[in-house]
Amino acid sequence: SPSPEMPPALQLTSARSPHKKMSVAPFPSMSSMQRHSSISHQRYYHQPSLQKVCGGRNPRAAVVGACSALAIDEAEGVTSTTKQSQDDEAQYVLQTYGRARNDVVFVRGEGCHLVDAEGRRYLDMAAGIAVNVLGHSDPGWVKSVRDQAGELCHVSNLYHTPQQATLARKLCESSFADRVFFCNSGAEANEGAIKFARKYARLRTNFDANWEQGLLDKILRRGPPTKFVSFERSFHGRTMGALQLTYKKQYKTPFAPLMAGGTESLPFGDLDAVARTLRSGNVAGVFVEPVQGEGGVLASDAAFLKGLRELCDETGALLIFDEVQCGLGRCGALWAHQTYDVEPDILTTAKPLAGGLPIGAVLMKQKVADAMSAGDHGSTFAGGPLVCAAANYVFDTVSAPAFLSEVQRKGDALQTKLRAKLEGIPGVVEVRGRGLLVGVQLDRPAGPVCESMRTESNVLAITAGAGDVLRLVPPLIISDAEIDTAVDAVAKAVTATA
Repeated sequence: SPSPEMPPALQLTSARSPHKKMSVAPFPSMSSMQRHSSISHQRYYHQPSLQKVCGGRNPRAAVVGACSALAIDEAEGVTSTTKQSQDDEAQYVLQTYGRARNDVVFVRGEGCHLVDAEGRRYLDMAAGIAVNVLGHSDPGWVKSVRDQAGELCHVSNLYHTPQQATLARKLCESSFADRVFFCNSGAEANEGAIKFARKYARLRTNFDANWEQGLLDKILRRGPPTKFVSFERSFHGRTMGALQLTYKKQYKTPFAPLMAGGTESLPFGDLDAVARTLRSGNVAGVFVEPVQGEGGVLASDAAFLKGLRELCDETGALLIFDEVQCGLGRCGALWAHQTYDVEPDILTTAKPLAGGLPIGAVLMKQKVADAMSAGDHGSTFAGGPLVCAAANYVFDTVSAPAFLSEVQRKGDALQTKLRAKLEGIPGVVEVRGRGLLVGVQLDRPAGPVCESMRTESNVLAITAGAGDVLRLVPPLIISDAEIDTAVDAVAKAVTATA
């Protein structure tokens, strides 16, 4: 049913069945239009371009007519918005996401809730896969984006922009890093880290400058260190370099051969295996997630990360932390590795940084930055004024000590309540996590649990691991009452699907 704040739907008579009534999604009021646009209602509808598009008709009448077509036939129970979106997706979108034909179509969000085209509200415990840390339509975030969109959106990286420079300063001053490279996603950030580590390894070994050694290496068909180490259950992206680092074979096999140079995928936590591999001398870097998200919500052991740091220092390989999912407040600290007292040489971040707009960043120490020269890497869209304005707002909000303290408190509460509520229910193996990155390990697939939560309780969640972990990554602004709602939904769904 529609949410309480929505005005009553219009009632029209169906042309096919005159005796039937059809509810129509209401046309936005003038005040609503003014709230959501930087131009006035009258000016909007009298733009010549709009009148031209509408074929000379009054533009407002044309829009109202279009809205009238978005009707719900009560016999079918689905708005034409939902049906048209599903039909277009099925016909025109590359089918790589496996969205079910009857999946909901979301049209707006507010706080920790999403609303679908039918007016149903859902508690969002997925947050766009750990992206929407401030929830949906945060007023300050909306204002930052709207104000910047009215000033400047894009100029490329040929020129300076204050929003990018400000964000870079904040990222460096809050971390181990001396320099930042901006990109557009987590996969791009990891691709950048691969390039930076290889260039650093080439210079570290003096491969190009030492002519005699270089000649010998060519004769022996050797080269500078190019290999990487990653770990079982890791996820680092789906582009060709990042995919080489990612663990799941089903993601990789159809696209082989992948990145030349290779990757050793080692058991997560096995320092002996890492030592043997690094001491071979051909490893440029070690990629590790301090807390694995996609892999099943698995936190590293402090001794493991410290051991990696020592081995990288010994062998010259770079230690690279992938905090695309676990970083920027998600685990209760600004950066997940800060709770381990271990510093990397490179860190990648992306998902939460701009609160829903595409951005990524590679943070690095000066020694890595010194290996790179103008033209070695680049991106047309990266670090543009619009996304950086959003990112500055997100960073300022999330980095506040009181905000991070609340994330830790709420994460502890979520885990404690889940353990209490799920105790004794068959099939529950463990509740684990850090901050508001929480997983419920089951002894069976978690997909049916997610589906039951959505259909029976209007709560959204996602899976992880081998599909047997229920992953909860809500907006970091989630309330205690919303945590209780989510816990009840999990318990109900786990019980129903046992």
